[in-house]
Amino acid sequence: MGQKKRLNHRILTIFVGSSAWGFRFSMEKKFKTESDFKYLEIGDGQPIVILHGLMGGLSNFNGVVDFFPKKGYKVIIPELPIYELPLIKTNVETFSDFLKSFLTVKGIKNAILLGNSLGGHIGLVFARNHPELVKGLVLTGSSGLYENSMGGSYPKRGNYEYIKTKAEEVFYDPLIATKEIVDEVFDVVNDRNKLIRTLAIAKSAIRHNMAKDLPKMQTPTGIIWGENDVVTPPNVAEEFDKLLPNSDLYWLKNCGHAPMMEHPDEFNENLFNWLNKNNF
Repeated sequence: MGQKKRLNHRILTIFVGSSAWGFRFSMEKKFKTESDFKYLEIGDGQPIVILHGLMGGLSNFNGVVDFFPKKGYKVIIPELPIYELPLIKTNVETFSDFLKSFLTVKGIKNAILLGNSLGGHIGLVFARNHPELVKGLVLTGSSGLYENSMGGSYPKRGNYEYIKTKAEEVFYDPLIATKEIVDEVFDVVNDRNKLIRTLAIAKSAIRHNMAKDLPKMQTPTGIIWGENDVVTPPNVAEEFDKLLPNSDLYWLKNCGHAPMMEHPDEFNENLFNWLNKNNF
């Protein structure tokens, strides 16, 4: 397989692995708008700022949103402008700048950042650029080092069965990839504007390897990973744990790329233990 096709595979894998899977928020969870930022905010106390992956995905963190406000934390999920930026600015660094502007508007100077897939990568870049604003960092299925390509030929955008297969591979239990989930990914893949920006972000993530930055980052970091993740395999979590000076690694069994979705109770338990260990 040529270099271009290998790159296209990795792009599609990051795209599918970072998508917004089902689980819509219930109506009582109201979104707020402030200075052109749209976000969800629930609870009071130490802020946990969640960074979603491609295609939105705020609802991927339903379990976190339901659990942590009851434990004395404020959970905030800004909606990243995945499809609104000029193409030339659609990259990981720009989303880090977006997060800086958002935290400034909210007056947050001690954030705990929680990111899945691309969201974890954004959190890493932000913590590197603005360590004084980050109290702690939590990574789950994060890009930033390596993502698996999964082989095969680069598919046509209209190949629904291929997209369905890719969606199922993201999870340990393929049944989690419901028709609603597959339809959502398929629609984005076939929307030219969204696809172009998705590819730009994915290329930026692939090229923005942080291996040289990690040993210099002192931010306390919790790494919560699925033992069966095929998008960012277990060795990626081990490498993050090895390179980051102040990290703790937690494993979830029978779990793929989205631990907070597949095993929300275990995910919350590990996250809560890590928060307590660090007195956050």
